Amino acid sequence: MRISNFISKELVFLNTESENVEELINNILDKAAEVDEEVRNNLDKAKKAVLKREDETSTALGHGIVLPHGRIDGYDDTTVISGTLKKPMKAIVRNKEESIELFFIILSGLTKNRTVLKLMSLVSYLGHQNEFLEKVKSVKSEDEFIELIQEYENDIKQTVTSEDLMDTTVRPVSLSEPLESVAARFIRENKTGLPVVDGTGCFVGEITERELIEFGMPKYASLVSGLSFMTVGEPFEEYFLNSGKVTVRELYRKSKNLVDKQASIMEICFNMITEGRTRLYVVENDKYFGMIERRDIIKKFLHI
Repeated sequence: MRISNFISKELVFLNTESENVEELINNILDKAAEVDEEVRNNLDKAKKAVLKREDETSTALGHGIVLPHGRIDGYDDTTVISGTLKKPMKAIVRNKEESIELFFIILSGLTKNRTVLKLMSLVSYLGHQNEFLEKVKSVKSEDEFIELIQEYENDIKQTVTSEDLMDTTVRPVSLSEPLESVAARFIRENKTGLPVVDGTGCFVGEITERELIEFGMPKYASLVSGLSFMTVGEPFEEYFLNSGKVTVRELYRKSKNLVDKQASIMEICFNMITEGRTRLYVVENDKYFGMIERRDIIKKFLHI
């Protein structure tokens, strides 16, 4: 599957003038409706869907690219509209303002999530090709634009896998990190568990909120049926005294929450639902690559 297979020169618009993403969406969809019957017949619904998605969270990817998209009831096609901006515009990317110079707008039917997710992955791949990003600024024609994409694009399978869903920004914990550092990350990153790797980057297990809480409990607490007798002593005294000294090595646990990079979305969902797992670690040849949480399936597949 290649993104160039979805791009036609009639739906490439170079040197577009827009001040913001909302204006860009309206302008480009109006232009697309003039040359594409499917867009024309669904113009109002398309604008509503794309603007609604953009309002939920910015589709700016970074690297100068914005990727507005929308799923439309009754839309029979998957349409990619693309082009460049005459003057860079500003957009928020991960809470920072960045310049946008290149856009891809994807319109699809309600059940085309797999195709849309793959197209988004292909656009993201282009965004990491620095040479492409420089050259695309100076293209002079629609044909040249498409040829440049063909030169730098990637070819991927259409099956949705772990690679499409995993969050590669979740940094693994080292065995030597103190518990207080882990606790701070749980709060800062809104995580309930983190992967643990050794000095070579190999996955060895995980550390979760449970281990931190258990460490703070009295050693005999798990042996009794109730804690009403515990009326003396400071709660979590052990944690407060030693969280800066005790390391992950002493508390991490082995984990079976593993999938490889090519695991299908059905395999991932099956693991999460039947095994009651809230997160999976993507590991291949013992190396950690990323983490998948239930929210990632909702965010990156169910609610694209």
